[in-house]
Amino acid sequence: MPRNLPVGNGEMLVAFDDLYRVRDLYWPHVGMPNHTCGHLQRFGVWADGQFAWIEAPSWTRTLNYVQDSLVTEVRLRNERLGIELVCRDAVDYWSPVYFRSVIVTDLQDRPRDVRLFFHQDLSIGESAIGDTVNYDPQTGGLVHYKDDTYFLFNGCGARSYGVDTWSTGQKRIRDAEGTWRDAEDGLLSRNTIAQGSVDSTVGFSLMLHPGGSSTVTYWICAGKDYEEVKALDDKVRTKTPQRMMLRTEAYWRLWATKEGFDFSPLSKSVRDLFIRSELIVRTQIDHDGAIIAANDYDITRFAGDTYSYMWPRDGALVSYALVLAGQSELSQEFFRFAQRVIEKSGYFLHKYNPTGTLASSWHPWTLDGKRILPIQQDETALVVWALRRHFCTFRDVEFIRDLYNPLIVDPASWMLRYRDQNGLPIPSWDLWEERRGIHLFTVAATIGALKAAAAFAHEVGAVDRATEFEQGAERMKVAMLRHMWSPERNMFARMATPLAEGGYELDFTADASACGLFAFDAMDANDSRVVAHMQMLRERLWVHTDIGGMARYERDPYHQVERFETGRVPGNPWIISTLWYAQWLIERAHTEEELAEAQHLLQWTCDRAALSGVLAEQFDPYSGTHLSVSPLTWSHAAFMTTVLKYLQRHTQLTGIDHGVSARA
Repeated sequence: MPRNLPVGNGEMLVAFDDLYRVRDLYWPHVGMPNHTCGHLQRFGVWADGQFAWIEAPSWTRTLNYVQDSLVTEVRLRNERLGIELVCRDAVDYWSPVYFRSVIVTDLQDRPRDVRLFFHQDLSIGESAIGDTVNYDPQTGGLVHYKDDTYFLFNGCGARSYGVDTWSTGQKRIRDAEGTWRDAEDGLLSRNTIAQGSVDSTVGFSLMLHPGGSSTVTYWICAGKDYEEVKALDDKVRTKTPQRMMLRTEAYWRLWATKEGFDFSPLSKSVRDLFIRSELIVRTQIDHDGAIIAANDYDITRFAGDTYSYMWPRDGALVSYALVLAGQSELSQEFFRFAQRVIEKSGYFLHKYNPTGTLASSWHPWTLDGKRILPIQQDETALVVWALRRHFCTFRDVEFIRDLYNPLIVDPASWMLRYRDQNGLPIPSWDLWEERRGIHLFTVAATIGALKAAAAFAHEVGAVDRATEFEQGAERMKVAMLRHMWSPERNMFARMATPLAEGGYELDFTADASACGLFAFDAMDANDSRVVAHMQMLRERLWVHTDIGGMARYERDPYHQVERFETGRVPGNPWIISTLWYAQWLIERAHTEEELAEAQHLLQWTCDRAALSGVLAEQFDPYSGTHLSVSPLTWSHAAFMTTVLKYLQRHTQLTGIDHGVSARA
C-alpha cells in the first residue's frame, strides 16, 4: 500500500498506509532501520461495548495534511459507533518524538464511554528476536528495548499523564496473534513485561458528554537508553504536547515557504502540490545527508529488498530540485555525504545505506570471466553536474573548496580515463538498472559533468585542466552524434553495445531518459535532432487511456499491468517520464502560449497525486492506482524542478520576477 502520510524530521520517519495505519518507523536514520518491518501498528476504538479497528469498512477516512506543513489532518467517522475522530500526527521538528493528537466527538447526542487503543508491533533493529517490553512505573508508559535502542510509548488525556491501561505479550509465536486481540473487548490484561517476539497495546478512557468532545495525545520517544527516552518524556510533559506540535507546524510552514515564490502563472493545485512535494522530499532526507529514494516497506514483497537507499543519481537530481528551491543546507549535506562515500579512484558504486556503508547490489564485478566495474556511470556524472548547479546558485566558495578534488577533479579525470577508443564511456549499467552498455542518458550526463568540471577549473585558474575537460566533453559529443544518432530513423539510439569486430550494435527503443540530451547541457533543446527525438517520444510513449501520461520506455515490463496493446499502452505512466517531456516543452518555449503547453502536464501530475499529495513512482494505466513505491522522492523532486523551471522561463519571456534564481 502507498505510504500516504509520511511525517519526520531527518532523524525519525513515521509513515502511514492509506487506511491510516502506521506501517514504518525509522530511527535513528531515515531509511535505516525500520523497526516495524512493515507490520501493522493498529489503532482502534471501543464505544459502549462495540469495537472497530481503524481499517474496518465502517469507517470513512479523509487523509490529508495541515496546509503547508508536516502535520497531518485526518478525519475518521464511524456511524455505527457514533464517533468522529480528528487526528493530527507530527514528528517534533527538533527531537525524536512522534505525536498523535486525537479529538473524539460524540455523534449520538448522549453520554458515551469511549476507549482508544494503540497497538505497537516492533521488531527492533528489524528483528523481533530478543526484544523486551515492560510497563514503566516512573513514566506510566511502556518501554520497548533491545541493545542500544529504546522506545517509550506514552500519552495523556484531559486530566493526567500516563496510559490508563496496557497489555504486553508475544506475537507470531505458535497461536499468539498479539495483544491487539486483547483490546477488542475494551479491556487489557495489564501484564507488566514480555520478552522475545513481543508486542504491546495501550489504552485511554474517555467519558463524553452528549455531543461533546475530548482529546487524547499519544507519543513515542526514541533514544539510545532509558535515560534518553525518560528525558524526552519529561520534556513533553514540561513543554506540553500541544505546544510542541504547534511549534512543529509553524517550523515546517516557515521552512517550506521561506523563499516566497510567486506562483501566479500556475494554478493553486500546482502551487499546493509544489509545497507538499518540498515537505515530502524533506521527510526522505537523513540528517547525515543521504537522500533516500523511497521508504515504502511493502516493496519487499515484490523485490525482496527496499528502496531505502541513497542512489547517487537520485540524490543528485533531488539535490538539484532543492537548489532551485533555495534549500542550500540540504544540498550541502548531500554533497558532503557524497564526498564521504565516493571511491578514491573517483567513481560511485551502485547505492549506499543512509549510514554511508555500501548497500545491497545486483551488479556483478565480473562478466564473461573478465573484471568489470559494477557501476552506473551516470551516477558519478550527475553528482558533478548537480554540484555545479549548486555553486552557480549559492556561490559558496569555502564550501566548494573541500569538495574540489574529491567531487570535481577526481571524478572528471576518472571519466576521461573511462572511455573507449571513440571517446564514448566504457559500458556500464543504465539508469533503469537493467542493461549494460553505452547509454544515451549516461553519455549526456557525462558531457554535462565534464563541462561542469571545466567551468570549476577555469574559475580556480587551472587552465590546462579546464581545457582537458572541455576537450573531453566535445569529443564525447562528437562521438555521440556520429555513433548514436541515426539520420535514417531521425532519432538517437538509447544504447550502443560494442561489437568484437568494431563498431556498435544500436538499440532504438524509445526511452524517456533521452531528456538527458538537453537537461544536462549536452545539446540545445531546440537542436533539430533533439526536437525530432522528443516529438517521437511523445508519439510512441504516450499512454492512450483515460489516465494518460508517458511510459518510461516501450514495452516496459516493470510492474506490468497486462499484455501491452500496440499503440495504446506502451508501459505504465511514470511521473518522471511525463515531467521530462514537460521540461523540454518549457526549455524550448519562445512564447507564453508555447510555455502554457507544459501546464497540462503539471496538472496531470496533480491529478495523479493522492489527496495527501503523495506521488508514486508509476501508475496503473487504466485505474490510476499507485504502483511500486509511494512516495517516490524522485517523483516529487521532478515536480519541483518542473514547476521552478516553468517560473524561470516565464520570467525570461515576460520580465516578471517570480523569485526563482536564474543561475541554476
